[in-house]
Amino acid sequence: MFVGVGASRVRDLFDNAKKNAPCIIFIDEIDAVGRQRGAGVGGGHDEREQTLNQLLVEMDGFGENEGIIMIAATNRPDILDPALLRPGRFDRQIQVGRPDVKGREAILHVHAKNKPLDETVDLKAISQRTPGFSGADLENLLNEASLIAVREGKKKIDMRDIEEATDRVIAGPAKKSRVISKKERNIVAHHEAGHTIIGMVLDEAEVVHKVTIVPRGQAGGYAMMLPKQDRFLMTEQELLDKICGLLGGRVSEDINLTKYQQVLQMTSNVQHKSHAQWLRNMV
Repeated sequence: MFVGVGASRVRDLFDNAKKNAPCIIFIDEIDAVGRQRGAGVGGGHDEREQTLNQLLVEMDGFGENEGIIMIAATNRPDILDPALLRPGRFDRQIQVGRPDVKGREAILHVHAKNKPLDETVDLKAISQRTPGFSGADLENLLNEASLIAVREGKKKIDMRDIEEATDRVIAGPAKKSRVISKKERNIVAHHEAGHTIIGMVLDEAEVVHKVTIVPRGQAGGYAMMLPKQDRFLMTEQELLDKICGLLGGRVSEDINLTKYQQVLQMTSNVQHKSHAQWLRNMV
């Protein structure tokens, strides 16, 4: 961008807003121009800082009744310049978190409007199986399910397509063509079985939804553990049982496999040895 262009465009933006008041100015990814000053190489005179300075000047120029509302969005509020957040500018901050189960169901209904769904598809059940998904994740899930249905020559999307799409979004596509030795399959099976047994035995552990030893992404297999409901607080026992579920695979290897086989599965997880001993003592 040429020197002065950013500041000029900010002035033009506010001039147009004043001509069209009442109106709303929405700036997405405000951190692109609103990053804290002083970190650049231009000694305070680079183009980005000039643009930010002009934005601050224009925001100070608002009269009380000009009828202009300014809204900005960012995923990095921690790097914004403090001057942007002082009273009279962006002084009201609203955190938009990931949707809860009701929000996920509503989002799924929006993205499913123009998609032919089979009568077996239960959007409420899908919302319960997708904790932590953002709106974009849910849109991607239904789009992926649509592609799977088309590839298989189906006229409607069924639950099987959605299950496969969920696996792809979480862990990546299945690598059924990967050649795996019997010994490695045995290691993966014991590992995933360890997660599964812990999830079935401990009362506060996350519920086991699916277990597979089919490789996906970087994983040789995985156990899908889902919380019983959306959680905002966790008790000490819930945290301990969650840790048990996460380390259950390592303990299963330790109990059932030889030391040589464990090395194949551990690779970068050598540090879990002490954790496994602690987990065995606790269980």
